[in-house]
Amino acid sequence: MTEVTGKVDFKVGHDTYQTWYKVVGDLTSGAHPLIVLHGGPGVSHEYMTPLAEIHNKCNIPVVFYDQIGIGKSFFEGVADKPKEFWTVDLFVDELENLVAHLGVQNGFALLGHSWGAMLGAHYASHRHPVGLKHLVITSGTPSMALWEQSTRQLLKALPADVRETIERHEKEGTTDSPEYEKMVGIFFEKHVCKSPWPKVMETSFAAMMEHPTVYHTMNGPSEFTITGTLKSWSCLDQIHTITTPTLLTNGVMDEAQDVCMSPFFQRIPHVKWAQFSQRHMPFLEEEDQERYFQVVADFLTYA
Repeated sequence: MTEVTGKVDFKVGHDTYQTWYKVVGDLTSGAHPLIVLHGGPGVSHEYMTPLAEIHNKCNIPVVFYDQIGIGKSFFEGVADKPKEFWTVDLFVDELENLVAHLGVQNGFALLGHSWGAMLGAHYASHRHPVGLKHLVITSGTPSMALWEQSTRQLLKALPADVRETIERHEKEGTTDSPEYEKMVGIFFEKHVCKSPWPKVMETSFAAMMEHPTVYHTMNGPSEFTITGTLKSWSCLDQIHTITTPTLLTNGVMDEAQDVCMSPFFQRIPHVKWAQFSQRHMPFLEEEDQERYFQVVADFLTYA
């Protein structure tokens, strides 16, 4: 399995940043590559790297990258950027820039997870890239209002002491408290990924903890309290314009419950939906991992 890494300049106004990427496989093979959009926003790409298995299953190149502001695309001065800098269009522009740099405008697939699924849906429904051949939306949402509805319902189902402790710290503005982090960890264990976390996930979340600007600015203090620039984001009124064949996936215990996924299924013309038994990250869960890879590989090969 060949791997190539590189960086591409990404211009925003008068400034130039760099997007780090890694290609698993051969972009000159003639097969349409799969570009992987990590979540967060602001959680680095490493936890998505098990998706290199797609290359093994159907011999297509798989492209990973760190969105600017995190991981290997971190830049000095991130924390000084105003909140207005961190927009969905910023990351759509970055994606378009990467696609052009790789020279795959005429044929590629996208797989987005969580925030990456939102980014992929926004890109497909607002820019309508002619070269987008397949779209995989894993555990995402077409609006943050639906995401909050989903995660708040799950929060209500947690034990009262856990829920009350979380709500108290959020009300008091003490979300950096170890007690708060411990209670949020209970939510993660149940709906995001079971412990012990795989090393790749530890790496990604350690990057976010070291440089939390993007996550905190766009999302907020937690998965269920959205206070950032994404709070009013929605592409609900545009997703019916996605003509690309689309695969939806989520888990029974996922923080992206069916209320998040159903509008995609109801409004995208060419769509399939596969549900898995576990949480938010089927590609990391032993119970779901092999089936997830096969479902995605089959979709990319035959849809």
